[in-house]
Amino acid sequence: MTALVDPALWQRHGRLWGHLVSDTSLEELHALARSAGIPDRGFDRDHYDVPAELHARLVELGAVPVTAHELVRRLRASGLRVTGRERRSDTETDNRADAAWTDSAAEEDAARTDSPAASPHLEESTEPSG
Repeated sequence: MTALVDPALWQRHGRLWGHLVSDTSLEELHALARSAGIPDRGFDRDHYDVPAELHARLVELGAVPVTAHELVRRLRASGLRVTGRERRSDTETDNRADAAWTDSAAEEDAARTDSPAASPHLEESTEPSG
């Protein structure tokens, strides 16, 4: 595996952040991230967001320091890159799945309470009165 880490150039939450990617395998990327103590919440579909203070440790663990441009180029070439379009599509799919689950749960609640099913998009409660 080649893990790549770019310089921490992006400011967020009062810190500078960079990215950790693999140009080979997400499984190996996750293993490296775990060994560096990076929490799962740092993973964003094709990369980990990593704070500047972890950069040297990642290099010690075998990550290759590269420019941001080189990191993106190699991630794209690997086929592991998740594009902006795919991210938006995934978000829309997740939102539709959440909405379908909400609709289904409201119908199940209504069936259990013998009350008519109310649209979850209305402000009215589906809770039984009384």
